[in-house]
Amino acid sequence: MRLFAAVMPPQGAVDELRRAVQAVRDDRLRWTGEAGWHFTLAFMGEVRDAVLPDLHARLARAAHRTDPFTLRIHGSGHFGEHALWVGAAGGLDQMRMLAERADAAARRAGVPMEQHRRYSAHLTLARSQGGTDLHPYLEALAGFEGTPWQVRELSLVRSNLPTGKVPGEQPRYEVLEAWPLGA
Repeated sequence: MRLFAAVMPPQGAVDELRRAVQAVRDDRLRWTGEAGWHFTLAFMGEVRDAVLPDLHARLARAAHRTDPFTLRIHGSGHFGEHALWVGAAGGLDQMRMLAERADAAARRAGVPMEQHRRYSAHLTLARSQGGTDLHPYLEALAGFEGTPWQVRELSLVRSNLPTGKVPGEQPRYEVLEAWPLGA
């Protein structure tokens, strides 16, 4: 199954972001559904069932070793001309540490992780097929400041990719397990 570790924003943060996105949303971009709004910590890709018990145990330890921290959705950015995202502010050092621990947990459990790169907290809002100028969206969302919330758990999420050929079909995300942060 296709898995990743993530921080899931609470409903209040999602509601605030929805209101900001509604003001700029149009048909020129392919927008991510709200159910897909999360901060990926460690993308694992396809994970064999045989490693799941060890992965769960290691992610539980990673969560246990990380104290809860404050986060808020903040600002906007992009990856090239293809992805529009919002960032985070607040406990970014703690979030990076949690991402490092989730990545290490997966590696130690036998998940073949891709090349390691420095963690960058972002929540993907939309994608472009290219040719769409992202600057108007970036400018409109640049000043976005969400209300802070306490990150209290690490989630293991299953990504169910679209199976049909339906235009606009989105992946479905399912939280398989969540572990509380802190001792």
